[in-house]
Amino acid sequence: MVVVESSRASTADARHAAAEFVSSACPGVDADAVVLVVSELVANAARHTAGWWRLRLGARNDALIIDVEDRSEVPPAIRPTSDLTGGGGLGLIMVQRLSDELEVLPRPGGKTVRARFPLYAKAPA
Repeated sequence: MVVVESSRASTADARHAAAEFVSSACPGVDADAVVLVVSELVANAARHTAGWWRLRLGARNDALIIDVEDRSEVPPAIRPTSDLTGGGGLGLIMVQRLSDELEVLPRPGGKTVRARFPLYAKAPA
């Protein structure tokens, strides 16, 4: 498991930690997709909350789990793709499309936004 916290690291540090973790612990996972997802989730936490965030990357069972905790209890808003007027929201659509699962886990004093990637490539249909 890798833990990166905003009090000691930047968004760029989170991206680098994600790339290193995937290459060493999850070689079957698309590292570029993971780095994009980490970048979006951490940037959202920094931009839309009090600024504090914690990234946790771990491999559990058959999935790479990306957790980004923050101190806001407000869930992230996903905009309809037809609304291109600005103001954000499209990054979460990208996160949904790149990852197998995206969920928001409320907790006292904040929330965790979790994305999952399969550890192994899916067999062709």
